Amino acid sequence: MRFSLTPIRLDVLLALVLTWLTLDTVVSRADGQAQFWEYVLAALTAAPIALRQRAPVATVVVMLAAFAAFNRLGSDLIPNSGIGLLVGVFTVATLRSRVVTAAVVAATLCIVVAAVLGIDDIAWSEAAQTVMVVLGVWVLGEGTRRWAERAERAAESAARAVAEERVRIARELHDVVAHHMSVISLQAGLASYVLDTDLATARKAIDTVGRTSREALTEMRRLLDVLRVDQDGDYRPQPGLSDLDELVDRARDAGLTVEVRVTGDTRPLPPGPDLCAYRVAQESLTNVLKHAAAARALVELDYGQQTLTLKVTDDGATAAPHRVPVTSHGIRGMRERAELYGGVLTAGPRAGGGFGVVLRLPLEDSQSEDSQLEDARPEQAQPEQAQPEEFRPGGDR
Repeated sequence: MRFSLTPIRLDVLLALVLTWLTLDTVVSRADGQAQFWEYVLAALTAAPIALRQRAPVATVVVMLAAFAAFNRLGSDLIPNSGIGLLVGVFTVATLRSRVVTAAVVAATLCIVVAAVLGIDDIAWSEAAQTVMVVLGVWVLGEGTRRWAERAERAAESAARAVAEERVRIARELHDVVAHHMSVISLQAGLASYVLDTDLATARKAIDTVGRTSREALTEMRRLLDVLRVDQDGDYRPQPGLSDLDELVDRARDAGLTVEVRVTGDTRPLPPGPDLCAYRVAQESLTNVLKHAAAARALVELDYGQQTLTLKVTDDGATAAPHRVPVTSHGIRGMRERAELYGGVLTAGPRAGGGFGVVLRLPLEDSQSEDSQLEDARPEQAQPEQAQPEEFRPGGDR
């Protein structure tokens, strides 16, 4: 049977050793003539240490009472040189509030200094040293308590960071898998349907399945390589709006007619907003393929002076019974991405039919030098960024 020294067992061991040394000192000083009460009180100045972590204040109170009674009844011996009390004060400073600790320290100083001054031929410097020792133990305990609090906050912060990273990875995996698997599923179904009647179309669909699956594996491998600290992963940049054409081509290969319109001064974006816009476009087109029963989709990208606006609309049936509810992971994930970079995302059925997603992201960090100079001029009215009239609340997917 393996025996482990837990903190409680260490306290019990410390209490036993210190009690034995205290009693041995009493026996030696009294030449075996000590009375019974002296042994009891001397033992009580050390034995309660066994319970210091469960009841630190009560432990110090019992030891102080025994210490005071031992010296009040005529003995000039300082039991265990006050080590038991110092351990108790340190424990209180570590585990209890500053107010409680201050009260315990004040009581300890009064009793210990009175006992020291009661010894014959004691110098005032020795009493001062006693005071400094008690105060030093208090400061040490306070420092230990603060360190423990900082360590606890750091652990909580690390736990939150791990949870947030898990959510981010789950969102990335969802975006990658949902989009590519939707394309693969549609193309595989198409190939199976026309295999006997249109071999060229079937072959094209199978090629699309192969290419899309390889792209999915590459993106997943790149994402998972980041988690491997013992290997050199593939640290290529995450996709962005520069890859929008490839994304649209995959949707077209799946049978969806997609039109892209880009307006404004096209320019590179910071990595975060760039990835956010790409993932929103990817998720929106995936939802069109999976849920809209649409034949046509429109992707509009507007590079404003201070705002990037991305719109993805389709001509699917507005009241389709299979529309995904507001609580769907896809819409919620897109909104979380937008909020992360100070943006706003709206999604819902359009009044004229179909479904639409609108993403607006601020681009202050990516303005050119000329734009920043223009911002220094008198401000002009900025375009109103209200929700488009063709959108109605609800119906998210």
